[in-house]
Amino acid sequence: MVAPITDIMEVCLLAGKVMLQSGAETYRVEDTMNRIARACALNEAHSYVTPTGIFLSIQGETREAEQTRFLRISERLIDLNKIVMVNDISRKISEGDISLNEAYQSLREVEKANPLYSTWLQLLAAAFASGFFAMMFGGSWADFGSAFLAGGAGYLIYLNASKMVEVKFFAEVLASFIIGIIAYFLYHLGWNSHIDKVIIGSLMPLVPGVLITNAVRDLMAGDLVSGLARGAEAFFTALAVGTGIAVALSLLS
Repeated sequence: MVAPITDIMEVCLLAGKVMLQSGAETYRVEDTMNRIARACALNEAHSYVTPTGIFLSIQGETREAEQTRFLRISERLIDLNKIVMVNDISRKISEGDISLNEAYQSLREVEKANPLYSTWLQLLAAAFASGFFAMMFGGSWADFGSAFLAGGAGYLIYLNASKMVEVKFFAEVLASFIIGIIAYFLYHLGWNSHIDKVIIGSLMPLVPGVLITNAVRDLMAGDLVSGLARGAEAFFTALAVGTGIAVALSLLS
């Protein structure tokens, strides 16, 4: 027996929403939603996904039973663990291991779940990554310590500013500005000998690597709107990072 179209659409949209908010590629979101619809014995299901919205159209047994829904996406983070969990639920639906209602409840739990890694662990990872990137670009162990402090402080500012301010790209500008200030003062205190290596290493956790990768992947898959949108977001993120550093160094010098 085919489940009600409304219930199917709720599950499909929730799965797509969680994946898109967690940083999944456009093709993966569309494919997951279509697979769930087909697993519910629906042959006509069409989805169209952009970085800021999801369109879903499902046709039932008759033309009159067709429904179309749109879901707005305003928050986008990087949480690959949630993408894996949604894919696992989709796989279980396709294999008939769980019912539609059970899948919906599982998806709600995934949506509300905390990130796999705590804020302090992310902060520590960003700090260590900053230090090692500084050394990889030719810095010394002294530069490692300075980049560790600057990168950790900048990433902490970025996390807090992202939650407090709704203006897009403001967090990147503020974080890179703080990194520039800290790197400049540590250099003049004699804590490091290569301010450029410290700044570059400290900025690496803010570089939109996943955005650039997804933009290229979407363009290669033919999703031109999503690819261009993600590419533009990556460009403005990089511009915001550069602006913060430029302002900091121009004020101090």
